[in-house]
Amino acid sequence: MGDTQLKQANAEHAKGGESRAHATPAPAVTRAAAVLNALAESESGRLTLSDLARGLGIPKSSTSNLLQALEDAELISRQGADYALGVKLVELGAAYLSRRDEVREFYRFCEQAPTLRGETVRIAMLDGDNVIYLARYEGHPAVRLTSNIGDKMPVSVCAVGKALVARLHDHDIAQLYPDALKLPAMTPKSLATGKAFKAEILKVRAQGYAFEDEESTLGVVCLGMAVPTRGAHGPSLGVSVTALKATFSDAQRDAMVGELRELTRALGNPMG
Repeated sequence: MGDTQLKQANAEHAKGGESRAHATPAPAVTRAAAVLNALAESESGRLTLSDLARGLGIPKSSTSNLLQALEDAELISRQGADYALGVKLVELGAAYLSRRDEVREFYRFCEQAPTLRGETVRIAMLDGDNVIYLARYEGHPAVRLTSNIGDKMPVSVCAVGKALVARLHDHDIAQLYPDALKLPAMTPKSLATGKAFKAEILKVRAQGYAFEDEESTLGVVCLGMAVPTRGAHGPSLGVSVTALKATFSDAQRDAMVGELRELTRALGNPMG
């Protein structure tokens, strides 16, 4: 996986240095970003100098210099012959999240909400055909089989993803999810095709919230709702709450939906 990421990031470089130079004003920065992405996507979390040089399509000596610069900045770390992501990335991510009004308001609301304060609640951002989880409130230690901060999840298998896609224009959804499109499956209950996903989107719009029924984790259900966008280019954010299916009831659903509505209003207008 690491090689694929790096090769894609440097395809133009491999075809010709001049075309690559026109593609980005800072090739070294682009290569550094490709290294970080490859390490993040690697199944083991580690790659060797040879792995990275081969993926970048540049000599080991040049790759070594690049890795040394990243190591000096604590963006990566060396573990024997392997390289892994560095602790500085945690600090940068925490700094980013701490400056988002929505994340601060998210935690404040969850701590005070009668129902949500006892549940596992998350806020996520739409990223293409995935969502990225920005924050996670741990009010229900029994539900641990859900995504962590920074994790990505296909929109079709999670409630918050469905809620965010439901906000898109119909023609955009039709282009992104043709009927025959095969969707990623995480459990036997995951939606299988674009046609099934679009039918689910209609349900989301009709009821005002999204429901995930064991589609990402067996035994777990989830409710999701989009945050009202502030302005034409506001962030595409959503929130979700997770529950165990064995104990999930209509009364619990109604209470969660009500508080999710309040939470999305608060996040859409944190000054209100």
